[in-house]
Amino acid sequence: MSTPHREHPDAVVAPAPTMWPMLAALGATLVFAGLVTHVVATIVGAVLFVISAIGWFREVLPEEATEIVPFVAAERRARAVVASTRTVEHLHPGGPGGHRMRLPVEIHPYTAGLRGGVVGGAVMALLACLFGLIDQHSVWYPINLLAASAVPSLATASVPELMQFSALGLVVATIVHGLMSLLVGMLYAMILPMLPRQPILLGGLIGPLLWTAIIWASLGIVNPTLEERIHWGWFIASQIGFGLVAGIVIARSEKIQTMQALPIALRAGIEGGMPGHGGEDEK
Repeated sequence: MSTPHREHPDAVVAPAPTMWPMLAALGATLVFAGLVTHVVATIVGAVLFVISAIGWFREVLPEEATEIVPFVAAERRARAVVASTRTVEHLHPGGPGGHRMRLPVEIHPYTAGLRGGVVGGAVMALLACLFGLIDQHSVWYPINLLAASAVPSLATASVPELMQFSALGLVVATIVHGLMSLLVGMLYAMILPMLPRQPILLGGLIGPLLWTAIIWASLGIVNPTLEERIHWGWFIASQIGFGLVAGIVIARSEKIQTMQALPIALRAGIEGGMPGHGGEDEK
């Protein structure tokens, strides 16, 4: 018995194209679609699926339907691939003649972001306490307002009660303000190297304004008490104070190069290094 390849040496025997699988899938889809639409859709889908299944089986039983696909003429075929022993020049990241690198090439260390968050948070707290002294003659007023987001008793407190010292309010406000200052400081450390010009001005003005807009839109859900009694002028001033101080602290820190300038072996942590980068050849 001859094989299809021997019967057709200049062609390929392939399964014949058929529409039955697609129609069977459509029928199955209509069956389930009728469960949430109308029973008629289910009936039509079931009939279509049965007919398609029978037609699909007849494509392979008792004999498989095939078609002959002739080969492309020899003169039109692609030439055989020949291995080459030549080498190519490797690209070196950065530097003269190197390929382009991802920006920024240098970044501020994360520790600078933490320092900026601490110093900026301290300036922001001083401005908030100054607002409390001028507006309500109490430094505890802004502290208790901030703590009202997590302390139910302060959320329902009156203005005279918010002007009184609260140990729980002080602890909660310190934790909330400290964590937020550290997180925003880290965010500044990552964003400032990406700003092309005047990073301190952009980070100290545009950033706080955007942050204020986000807080304005969500404050009614997070801290309704603060939304009712907040003074947006002082709030914006404290945000700008944080942005400017944190931006100055972070911008004055010494930048470090990103790992993209290092060879792949060093980035992968392979011991021994490479020549010119702390390997054995430098000893």
